Order: sequence, then structure tokens, then C-alpha cells
Amino acid sequence: MSNNVIERLFKLQEHGTTVRTEIIAGLTTFAAMSYILVVNPGILGLSGMPVEGLITVTAIAACIGTLMMALMTNYPIALAPGMGLNAFFAFTICLGREIPWEAALGIVFWNGILFLVLSLTGVRTKIAESIPPSLKIGVQCGIGLFIAFIGLKNAGLIVDNPATFVQLGDLSEPAVMLALIGIIFTIVLMVKRVTGAILISIVTLTLIGAFIPTESGTLTPTPSAVVGMPESISNTFMAMDFWYPIDHLAETWDLIFALMFVNMFDTIGTLIGVSRKANLLDSEGKLPKIGPAMTADASASIAGAFVGTSPVTSYVESATGVSAGGRTGLTAVVVSICFLLSLFLTPLMKVIPLMATTPALLMVGILMMESIRQVDFDDLGALATASVALIAMPLTFSISEGIALGFITYVGIKVGTGKFKEVTPLTYALAVVFLLRYLLDLK
Repeated sequence: MSNNVIERLFKLQEHGTTVRTEIIAGLTTFAAMSYILVVNPGILGLSGMPVEGLITVTAIAACIGTLMMALMTNYPIALAPGMGLNAFFAFTICLGREIPWEAALGIVFWNGILFLVLSLTGVRTKIAESIPPSLKIGVQCGIGLFIAFIGLKNAGLIVDNPATFVQLGDLSEPAVMLALIGIIFTIVLMVKRVTGAILISIVTLTLIGAFIPTESGTLTPTPSAVVGMPESISNTFMAMDFWYPIDHLAETWDLIFALMFVNMFDTIGTLIGVSRKANLLDSEGKLPKIGPAMTADASASIAGAFVGTSPVTSYVESATGVSAGGRTGLTAVVVSICFLLSLFLTPLMKVIPLMATTPALLMVGILMMESIRQVDFDDLGALATASVALIAMPLTFSISEGIALGFITYVGIKVGTGKFKEVTPLTYALAVVFLLRYLLDLK
């Protein structure tokens, strides 16, 4: 692609950047978010999906979504299957509700369609403004705790106990102790602002695992090759059960809504946060192309459902590329190319042990907890609403239950304290529907 074409597409001079800067920014963003190539297949595999090909699926979905964002908005924002959304897919939909993964992909598809319609019609903005801030914060923090809990559980750092429900795992086990060391190592790298800290942690733990003996060999098995062709996605491509959510609307509507709710506010928060860092907001603090950006995000989720993954969304790790100077969609194009090229390292990615991904999950959870400082701690009602949603998610092992209890708590507090006029009609409606679902056992 010639410099003239690149300039015409991405307007580099107008944004005060160069091809070299954009390439470096793209590589930086990819290094920061490439852990998803390992973590996402690990989580989706727990849902019952065939593991073969999930690395390819993750990369293709990330590539498609990121290219959409680049071409529709010219923003330096990358997309991939979302953390939290993949946990919702595996643990709430498939394991919690015992819904087949093919049907779960159908739910992802209809979530994307709903999200797309709301984005194109502008209703998205009205919904976003009608949800109380305390509930938004509680949901985001709750998802963070949920993800962190999954990571600790996967590594054996937290195990079940019939008397106390959970307890500390056996730290004398090499894999468990290595996961704990990895957590500390990752946090240290993050504190020192090392680019690609999570990726470095995963690689380091995997290499160490190659020297730790187990009954079947070593903690990290020997890869069959260093490079190889990407695995086929035939197991998941177009495998979604399109009609399941429609035929079982009574048991899936809340799942579709919860996915849309989480996806919407996660996307809005990421877009505004990254765009502010890149100085893309206008004089009123608004993102000029938020409509196309949300459309790209929703379309990416639909495409993700077709290839076989949980909802695709904007990644806050895009801020690392912005910090490196990325200002246009060329940064995102570089990220998408990196995702495709990484597929030729599939043999290496397949041998990464589960414990090596624990620090990644915990770190993502910690970062999602940052928004708790936005809660007004002087407002007990707001604090209680956020806390209920936050606590309920990991303890019920369900994101949708946390959202439902958060809505019910918020409305109950407002009505009980005589502030019922502060509640929007949409919030009232959702709280009543969620309450009826529990009373009538419509799950």
C-alpha cells in the first residue's frame, strides 16, 4: 500500500502521526492484548466447545472486529473476544444454565443484532443515560472479581470445601505455587508499566513449567513444532443454533439482555477512555464517531458468533498503543495483521499450561476494579447498589444474577427512601421483570 493511499485512508498528517509511529503503536497494542489468544480458548473450552481451532477462532474474530473499527471510524482501537463476556458465555450460559454451546452462540448472535439495532437507531444513548452510575460501576467491578475468581480457581489457588464452600489450595503443589509467583511477577511488571506485561508473564511461566516434572512428563509439554499452519475452525464455523433463543425466549431473554448490558457499557467506557487519551474527544467531551464505533463493535460480535466465539468488544489495552503515539486506524490495522500472523505460532500456544493464564485473569480483574473509586461513598444507597452487584457475581458464579440483584436493590432503596422519582421507567421495568423471574422461577 503506497504512502498516498495510506494518507488518504487514515489522514496521518491531520492527526500529527507517521506510518512508523502507527506501526510501533500497533505492535504495542498487540503485545498488551495478545494474551487473549491463550486465555479465551481456555475459558471457552470449559463450556464444552471443541478446543481444536479456538485459537484460530479468537484471532480471526479479533482481526475482523479490529479492521471494522479501523475502516469505520479511523480510531486506534482494537477489538477481540471480551474478558468477562467469555466468562459469561462459559460459566453462566453453558455451565450455569446448561445450555449447549451451539445455542449459546445463537444468544451471542441475537445480542449482537440487538446491540446493532440500538446503535443504528440511537436508542443506545437513551438506555445508557437511564441506568444509574452506581449500578454500572458495580457490574464492572463485579465482573472483575468474577474473572479473578475464575483465574484463582483454575490454578488451584482456591478450591472447594464442603464446610466453608471455598478455601486456599495446596501451595506445596508446584503448579499452584508457580501461579502465585506469577501473580506477583505480573503485578510488579504492571506497576513498572512494562509493555506487554501479561504476555511476558504467560511466556515466563510457560518456560519455567517446561522444567517442572509431573507424573506425565513436565508441567509444560514439549510442543510438536515451533511454527505451523493455523488449525481449522470447521468445528465452530456456522455452528450456532440460530433459532434456540427464539424457541426458548423465556429462559434466554435475560441472558441476551445481560450480554447486551455488559457489552454496551464496557464498550462505551473503553471508547471514551481510550479516545480521551488520544485527544479524539470534541470540546464537549464527546466522541464524534461513537455511533460508527458502536456499530463496528456490535457487528464484530455478530461476526464472532458466525466463526464461533463469545462477544467481541473494544479493548482498553488499546490505550497502550495510544501512549506509544497511535492516533489513527492504521494502528488498528497493524494489530489485526499481528493477530493473523500469530496463528502460525499455534503449536507453541497450545502447550501453555492453564496455570500460566492465572496471572492474566487476576490482572484483568484487578484493572476492572479500578472504577470502584468512582462510587460516591458518602451515598450509602449508591454504595449498597454497587456492592450488591459486585459481591453477587463471584458468589453466585453468575454475571446475570449480579445484574438482576443490582437492579432490584437500586429500585428497592429508592422506593423505600421516598426517592422513587429518581428512578427511570426503564430501570423500574427491568427491576420488576427480574423480580418476577425469581418469584415465578422463570430461569
